[in-house]
Amino acid sequence: MPGVTYTTAVDVTLIAWFVLTVASVAYVAWDAFTYNPELGVMKWGWLLVTLYMGPIALALYILSCKEPAPGRHEEFIRPLWKQAIGSTVHCVAGDATGIIVAATVTALLGLPMWQDFIAEYAFGFGFGLLVFQALFMRSMLGGSYARALRRSVLPEWFSMNTMMAGMFPTMAFLMMGRDMRAMEPTEPLFWGTMSAAVAVGFLIAFPVNVWLVVRGLKHGMGTMRALGKGGHSMEAEEQRLRPAAKSAPAHAPSGGI
Repeated sequence: MPGVTYTTAVDVTLIAWFVLTVASVAYVAWDAFTYNPELGVMKWGWLLVTLYMGPIALALYILSCKEPAPGRHEEFIRPLWKQAIGSTVHCVAGDATGIIVAATVTALLGLPMWQDFIAEYAFGFGFGLLVFQALFMRSMLGGSYARALRRSVLPEWFSMNTMMAGMFPTMAFLMMGRDMRAMEPTEPLFWGTMSAAVAVGFLIAFPVNVWLVVRGLKHGMGTMRALGKGGHSMEAEEQRLRPAAKSAPAHAPSGGI
């Protein structure tokens, strides 16, 4: 029967993907927390994104963030595309976590998809803004959570919306297909759908994160050696962004999250 062959092929593919994802997460966790001098929030960001995107995130980590040799991390991450990868990772780690948690809860409750998407948007934006942006980055604004929150709202809104512009259509397409297991959190296909949606969201969000980094509205990647173990000061961030600020139009912001 065609249906049986299709289902079996999907299941085998998902098993292989999940095995590769576990291996990818293990490698990123080992390298990031043992050797990489990247800031702590980015270590956790890479870990979460690799959990969602598997070997795709592993490849991005190796190409853009893994220190190629001791003492060379600052030079290695300097290119704009790598800074934008870091900015996108920071966005996706927080927002996608909120979205996936909300999607799981609403699916278990049996809510209709339109209510599901509203809850995912609200929880994704809230978790990304209140935790991964304002809470984790408050140290660069003198420890002020309120100031970090104010400075994070606009860039987080831009980045979040572009990520969701990729995630939501992907989720709707896969969940409303002929295999309804994609709507059940107890089924592997549900988690495969989440993984595919996060990957598409990452791709769509990347260009706007390039723009946000260039404009100084978001940070990219940095090292604990250069910026401090517990975070980094606003002065250090503004010094890093100064070359981009000089090349930007006169009305561009001079710093930010």
